[in-house]
Amino acid sequence: MVSLVSKNHPAGKAYERDLAGRTLLISFMKLAELDRWALQSKWGAQRREWLRVYLERFVVLPYNRRLCAVWAEVTVAAQARGRRIECADAWIAATALRHGVPLVTHNRSDYAGVPGLKVIAYGG
Repeated sequence: MVSLVSKNHPAGKAYERDLAGRTLLISFMKLAELDRWALQSKWGAQRREWLRVYLERFVVLPYNRRLCAVWAEVTVAAQARGRRIECADAWIAATALRHGVPLVTHNRSDYAGVPGLKVIAYGG
C-alpha cells in the first residue's frame, strides 16, 4: 500500500481516509522491500532520494526479541491453517500484531492465514 500511495496511484486514494491524522508506522521489513524495489527498478539517485524523503514521515518499527517470537507464531499459525505466508509478509504481519495496529495493504490475501490480524484493504 505504501508503494501505491507514494506513486500517487489511483488505488492509493482509497486509503487516504484511513491514514489521515494518524501516526504512520512501517515495519523494518517493508522499508527493506521498498529499498530493494528501488534498486531492482534501477532508480536514479534523484528518485531514490525522493523515496527516502517520502519515507521520513513514517516511524520505522524495528525488530526485537518479542517481534521474533510473534513472527514465529504467525508463520506456524498460517501453516496450520493451510496458508502459505511469505517470510517478508510474516514480518510485516507480526509487526502489526506486536504493536496492536491494523495492517494497511492492498493485498489482503497475503495475510489471510494470520489469526487476530486486523487488515484494512480495498483490493486483493
